[in-house]
Amino acid sequence: MSKKHQFKTEVQRLLDLVIHSLYSNKEIFLRELLSNASDAIDRARFESLKDQSILENDPDWKIKITVDATAKLLTISDNGIGMSSEEVEKNIGTVANSGTKRFLEQLQENKENLPPELIGQFGVGFYSAFMIADKVTVITRRAGDAKSAVRWESAGDGFYTIEPAEREKRGTDVILHLTEDHAEFLEEWKIRKIIKKYSDFVEHPICMDITREEVERGEDGKPVEGAEKKVTVTEETLNSRKAIWLRPKTEISKENYDEFYKHISHDFQEPFETIHWNVEGQAEFKALVYIPQRAGMEFFMPEQKEKGLQLYVHRIFITDHCEELLPNYLRFLRGVVDSSDLPLNVSREILQEARAIKIIHKNITKKVLETLAEMKEKQPERYATFWTNFGKILKEGLHSDFENRTRLQDLLLFETSTTEAGKRASLDEYVKRMPETQKDIYYVTAEDRRAAENSPQLEIFRSKGYEVLFMTDPIDEWIVNDIGTFQEKKLVCISKGDVDLDSEEEKKSKEESRKKAAEENKDLMSRLSEILKEKVKEVRFSKRLTESACCLVSDEWSMGVQMEKILKAMQQDVPSSKRILELNPEHALIGVMRKLHEKDSKHPKLEEYASLLYDQALLMAQLPIEDPLAFARRVSSLMAEEGGKITE
Repeated sequence: MSKKHQFKTEVQRLLDLVIHSLYSNKEIFLRELLSNASDAIDRARFESLKDQSILENDPDWKIKITVDATAKLLTISDNGIGMSSEEVEKNIGTVANSGTKRFLEQLQENKENLPPELIGQFGVGFYSAFMIADKVTVITRRAGDAKSAVRWESAGDGFYTIEPAEREKRGTDVILHLTEDHAEFLEEWKIRKIIKKYSDFVEHPICMDITREEVERGEDGKPVEGAEKKVTVTEETLNSRKAIWLRPKTEISKENYDEFYKHISHDFQEPFETIHWNVEGQAEFKALVYIPQRAGMEFFMPEQKEKGLQLYVHRIFITDHCEELLPNYLRFLRGVVDSSDLPLNVSREILQEARAIKIIHKNITKKVLETLAEMKEKQPERYATFWTNFGKILKEGLHSDFENRTRLQDLLLFETSTTEAGKRASLDEYVKRMPETQKDIYYVTAEDRRAAENSPQLEIFRSKGYEVLFMTDPIDEWIVNDIGTFQEKKLVCISKGDVDLDSEEEKKSKEESRKKAAEENKDLMSRLSEILKEKVKEVRFSKRLTESACCLVSDEWSMGVQMEKILKAMQQDVPSSKRILELNPEHALIGVMRKLHEKDSKHPKLEEYASLLYDQALLMAQLPIEDPLAFARRVSSLMAEEGGKITE
């Protein structure tokens, strides 16, 4: 019995977009449907390794295209895994597994300007059929399911029906009822052209019955007069079926590489980088690995996140979720690895323990990092683009991959106090620019470049001409400890511990003035420490301030401000640590406060100024003020006082 259902709102909106020519290139519908058919066969073939009954006396994997020009029907059939009634409902009629909701969110975020062919990346390529058909019928039977098949049908009008159907064997038929103005997709030449362009490398045969009319010819080769035409129908395979990763690189064009990437990634854009190589020796495998142009939707879609490199064994697809092939910090890679050293009935346990997998993992990691290093050296602008898209992810390796830590350190890029906004420098470039008097590599952590540039701790470094790295990614707080040193230069945070940048000669010339300032303000500093004892660990004069009145710093080995903010944002129970309030002994405010203290050590204004300085330091560190209202009142009161003096 047929049951009528209504599409979810998100699916209907997607259908409306598709029907009204979301795709600029409508022939892509065939690529998407053939890709789905190929995936279905891969799943069935893999499951048959453990359960031979799935084959059901139909062991020859095949995709079949059938044309009915009279009825204007185009059918794409496969003998893959098929779907049960529940799976049809789940995969076609709802949002949860299709990725439709995320696609529409991206479309809205990009103001309806998302590249149209990107639809395939969200797992909703099936809906592209509605671009050229006014009705789509799906007849499918799940492999190993003795129950009747399922028939799904929709005219794209907001509704679909599901009912029992008849299909002798496992697999799926997708039947497109073409509109009048899309009849060209029933033509043999058109179908051949599309398959050659997009799906020539699909491993399974894509077949079609080809009709030929032949006329009897004489010995001279000319048609025999009056002879009847002989009509033959022959099933032909339309794709070469040559696995692209097994072919020599000299035989593969850039277009071939690009189309295969789009096939496995469902990405509209061309790959950013293509790496194709063979390995012989301890482990034999062939790999075709791509770096995308940008981070894909798998970083937002849980059902896509686990997909990375596809693992094949002797050309047989095993899985697209083999965590052991790649370190997690290279999870943005896409491609294929074909091993000759693994058994076909490979299990999760075998993958985790197999020596061959460990060798492949090591080799791929090394090859990709070497490719990036070469790009950084020979194509720095191109590498900078890669870093913008994937630098944050690559940095994770510094914490997890000790073996490749040196390689990863060489790949790091940071904005600095001397680079233009958006421009970055490597650690090697930083070291080469260091003045002879500079001993360490200095860095500051901040939420963004603007906050880093405005950091008061930067003042003494600017005056010395010392470049400071701006670490503005949340992960920087973790990786800086993993780096430790670079080229025997220690990485030092400018907002932690004490700072001593003066040469011996400079120390001597400043020693008297420092001693004098310490002696003159000894009692004042003691009083300020008493006032702020519940808020700060210590109040001391700063060696790093040249302009600002104050700043907050941490002990050398304590948690930094940024780390504390990150952990709190992650809902971690992190106690707020007391920091050191540093004051600029040269600032005019210190002289004012000293005179107040000399006049009256308990003067109420001292408490007010001390609290203002502390709140000001919090603001500059981009930390929340404990009592914003009290701070505003103090500032208003101070402004009123100063305004009164001016008008007197």
